[in-house]
Amino acid sequence: MIDFANGSVFKLSPANVANVAPSVAPLLVPNEQIVSCFKTVRDSVVFTNKRLITINVQGITGKKRDFTTLPYSRVQAFSIETAGTFDLDAELELWFSGLGKVRLEFRGNTNIQQIGQLIAAHVL
Repeated sequence: MIDFANGSVFKLSPANVANVAPSVAPLLVPNEQIVSCFKTVRDSVVFTNKRLITINVQGITGKKRDFTTLPYSRVQAFSIETAGTFDLDAELELWFSGLGKVRLEFRGNTNIQQIGQLIAAHVL
């Protein structure tokens, strides 16, 4: 579960959509499509054309999973920070109405501007 009080941080790397899609496919509504996926060692974040879905894998076996849906319609504000020369991580902060803030940290060569455009298209 995301801790909105502390602005949860996920350190994410790009993931193959084909590897993550089967776990979220039963949650998708008609006309909802996966745009991009990112993973930590066990957990995942999926951006669709309608929402952000976090997957928190729990327990030793990893069979228990917590799925949290964060609809773009609840985003009040967001911020992106691009990677730099020495700080190679990009960041996305989202403020959700009635919930709080979520901070996602992306490792590697993630196109954070593309994610910002996706969110802006639904928020603005």
